[in-house]
Amino acid sequence: MNLWSFLHGRGGDLAFLTYQHASLAFQSVLVGTVVAIIIAALVYRTSLFSSLTLTTSRVALTIPSLALLALLIVPFGLGVVPSFIMLAFFAALPVIGNGIVGLRSVPPTVVESAKGIGLSRWRILLTVELPIAWPVILTGIRVSTQMIVGVAAIVAYVLGPGLGSLIFNGLSRLGGANALEMALTGTILIVIVALVFDALLVLLGRLTIAKGLS
Repeated sequence: MNLWSFLHGRGGDLAFLTYQHASLAFQSVLVGTVVAIIIAALVYRTSLFSSLTLTTSRVALTIPSLALLALLIVPFGLGVVPSFIMLAFFAALPVIGNGIVGLRSVPPTVVESAKGIGLSRWRILLTVELPIAWPVILTGIRVSTQMIVGVAAIVAYVLGPGLGSLIFNGLSRLGGANALEMALTGTILIVIVALVFDALLVLLGRLTIAKGLS
């Protein structure tokens, strides 16, 4: 195996595939996070709804990602659309759970104090509860991001963008020239993307979490 020989002259192609992978993962996690926080904000005050949502999100994580991707081919065809929908769906699940747990863990005395100074329900949510719950929510986002960066490799199954194509092509050609190098390169670059995203989220936490909450 000569990994360096395989990498030589392929820098541009590998950089483009890495960008595609990172971009798809970022957009999926971003949309999934927004949807998850909205869902959590709608249900956390009601014990029945929040419990049902928590259970549903945990059960949904057991859905095989490849099976869901295959089902999405029927209405959406191949390419970016089914890839994005599948990834955004899975990205939302850990954040929903952490969002509900984080919002429900806000001390009632803090909420009552905010009501006492005349803040509306939605202003309390935006300025009091979400900031207090943010460390827990951010942990969910970190878990979601690591999961999605890895799962994004399988979108090559439906001709989706990213580094999965290197892994799929390499595995399909095992025994042939550069097959192992191709699969190994894709795997290593996915790990690097995951580490970079996690480092950025750690930095985001340091910039946005109040010292008393960290």
